[in-house]
Amino acid sequence: MTVLYQRATGESGAFAKRKERVEMAVILIGALLIVAGIVYMALAVLSRGRLSDPTPFPAPPDGPTPNLATPGPTLEPRRRGLGFLGLSQNWPGLLMIGIGVMLLLSVVVL
Repeated sequence: MTVLYQRATGESGAFAKRKERVEMAVILIGALLIVAGIVYMALAVLSRGRLSDPTPFPAPPDGPTPNLATPGPTLEPRRRGLGFLGLSQNWPGLLMIGIGVMLLLSVVVL
């Protein structure tokens, strides 16, 4: 690949090899940031509590019962809340993904 790059650009061998190494490092860092952002957002959702039990503590007998579509512990509440998709909880992961995408696109464009 170095020979084809040298012929296409007319650059010297040492400069072309260094440029390829820098490009590969940028691609690797960008890919790692994207994966880290996805893992961060997944762990943030999972760390907010149990998904299968709508009430983490047993409700007192005279207390209100959760408004569920089916009786018992379930993953399907009557009204679906989208709080786990909020920007306030996921901004670090979204930032990592955004920077990773910009790094990958910078290698393609430049």
